[in-house]
Amino acid sequence: MKREIVVHGVYRHFKGNSYIVEDLAIDSETGENVVLYRALYGDGLLYARPLKMFLSPVDKTKYPNAQQKWRFELSSDGQSK
Repeated sequence: MKREIVVHGVYRHFKGNSYIVEDLAIDSETGENVVLYRALYGDGLLYARPLKMFLSPVDKTKYPNAQQKWRFELSSDGQSK
């Protein structure tokens, strides 16, 4: 199954915080696809992360107690509140 990003979808990071995907972009230096996502807590900071990393599984060696399979998982309804 190929994982795809839902723009404007709400994702839960495996450490517990929630984020909304604002958009996808291309790094002008490397040509790499990146995800732009905003924290749904605190100051609502905007972050960028390589798409490949955003979609990657949790490193179970480093985080053996992580409950999620994926670093970011789409919330159950996938929509912002």
